[in-house]
Amino acid sequence: MSWTIRYQGSTSTVEVPTAQRVMDGIREGEWEPTDDVRGPGDRAWAPIEEHAQFADAIAEMEPEEHHEEDDSHLDMNPLIDVALVLLIFFILTTSYSILRRTVDVPGEPEGEKGKTQKQIKAEDVQDRSFKVEAWMIDERVRLRVSDKIVEVEELEKALSDAMRATGKRDIILEFEGIPWGSLAQILDAAKGAEVQNINFKRKKKK
Repeated sequence: MSWTIRYQGSTSTVEVPTAQRVMDGIREGEWEPTDDVRGPGDRAWAPIEEHAQFADAIAEMEPEEHHEEDDSHLDMNPLIDVALVLLIFFILTTSYSILRRTVDVPGEPEGEKGKTQKQIKAEDVQDRSFKVEAWMIDERVRLRVSDKIVEVEELEKALSDAMRATGKRDIILEFEGIPWGSLAQILDAAKGAEVQNINFKRKKKK
C-alpha cells in the first residue's frame, strides 16, 4: 500500500511506499508541505501539512531561513574601530602638547648654572639700588630691607616705602638657601612694588 503525492496546482503525481518516505521528501525539498497527499484508505486529497499523519511532524520542523546578501549593506564595525583608534590618538597627542607647554621650574643657580648670566659688580649699581637680604632660619624665610626686618607678606609695602625714602628704584637681592617658591614670592612683591631692576647676589657661606 503506497502514498501518492500530487504537486500543488499540477496533475502530476508521485507514488512513495511509506509515510516515512513522504516526510523524507519534505525534508529533502522534493515537495512542499502545501502539496497534496493521499494515503491508503484516504478518499480525498489533502495538503501534506494538514494531513493527520504528518501535521504534527511538519509543525515541529523549523523552516529554513534564507538570508539574501544585501550588496548595499555597510558593515559599520571596522569604521567604529578606526574611529576609536583615531580618538585615542588625538587624546594622547593633545595631552602631549599640553605637557610640552609646561615650564620646568629651575633650581637654584649653582656652580656652572650662573656662568651664562651677565656679571655686574656691586659698586656699579650701589648708587641707584638699595639692598634686600633673604635667608632661612628654622625653615622660615627672613627678610631685611634697608636694615629693617620684615615678613614676606609685608615685603611689597616695605619695598615701596624704601623706594620713596631713598629715591632708588633698583634693588640688590642678596640671598642664601632660599627655595624657589619663596624666591618667587619675593620677585612677585618686587613686581607689585614696581621695582625697575633686580640684581641678584648670593651670600657667601661663612
